[in-house]
Amino acid sequence: MRRESTTPRSHWKSEVEKLGLVFHHSEDSLYWDESVFYRFTLPQVDALEDATNELSRVCIEAVEYVIKNDLFIRLCIPTEAIPILKWSWEKCQPSLYGRMDFAYDGIQPPKLLEYNADTPTALLEASVVQWWWLQEKFPHDDQFNSIHERLVSTWTKLKKRFHGLLYFGHMDTGTGEELMTVTYLRDCAEEAGIRTKEITMPEIGWNPETGFVDLDENEISSIFKLYPWEWILSEEFAPRLLETYRRMNWIEPIWKMVLSNKGILPILWEMHPGHPNLLEACSDSPRTLREYVRKPLLSREGANIRLKTKDRVIEIPGPYGQEGYVYQALACVPCLDGCYPVVGSWIVDGEAAGIGIRESATPITDNRDRFVPHMIG
Repeated sequence: MRRESTTPRSHWKSEVEKLGLVFHHSEDSLYWDESVFYRFTLPQVDALEDATNELSRVCIEAVEYVIKNDLFIRLCIPTEAIPILKWSWEKCQPSLYGRMDFAYDGIQPPKLLEYNADTPTALLEASVVQWWWLQEKFPHDDQFNSIHERLVSTWTKLKKRFHGLLYFGHMDTGTGEELMTVTYLRDCAEEAGIRTKEITMPEIGWNPETGFVDLDENEISSIFKLYPWEWILSEEFAPRLLETYRRMNWIEPIWKMVLSNKGILPILWEMHPGHPNLLEACSDSPRTLREYVRKPLLSREGANIRLKTKDRVIEIPGPYGQEGYVYQALACVPCLDGCYPVVGSWIVDGEAAGIGIRESATPITDNRDRFVPHMIG
């Protein structure tokens, strides 16, 4: 795995904007960076694909393990949500996608840092933006990337579940990232023949006779939500959601709460100690870990992460931590030209579909860090 420099396309801004990547800059810093790229060999890509498929299987086993052993309290899952979560799992409600983040140097086995199983972003740039960069810059080379085709294929499989419109719910945060992700997933669904409609989460209303409705009082029977389950269940309408869950279609399903929580990391290690693609992890205290990363169960985008080595401590501020922490052995994230890459490996319909790379100036990746394309060759 090598980090190489290249000349950006002269018209790159207009090109990525045509594809929907409107936030190519973030807070006056570059987000999409095509002045560099990562070069992988085919065996390295095979290692990432194999690790992703293996851990996808292990994670499905972990959901069953959590349910059978009643480990919900370790994941801060509300008691009132547990019956619906179990029902959702028993009914095998389908999952569309997720993203596993790996530390990988191209030599040692990929190590799972966390699983963004419920509301992963950085999808459009991994799926189509870096693909068209490759076609223009290196048309004779390849890329580990079948994300778009796999999304359309999976939506096609799911189409029969949806009656009427499939709503796509998100928050308007002002950055454009959520809207862009939802718009792209809508495009994939519509390519599969599904009728869709965008809606922001605050626009969803309640009608006692029909259930959840849009602003025109149309019933919402199916919804993809780019909005975390733990946020939904902490809001005023949560009891109504739990009452109506069985008669609606939700993507992602509520059982994904088990995997989108960093509390799953110690559970995975307990189930598979010494697994080559896992890092040692524990709850409550670092125990014997001398170098570790402390992560809140429900943190996002690097917030409240504390990294401790024998030489230094790095900590990112944020609003999380009251829910508790896990401690994970420090991963060997490579430092290439002063940058620390994290490989995001996408899972679509339960299987590896491609990768995207975020790189940071520190060992902790946050929402301001760059997305960098890759190639195989």
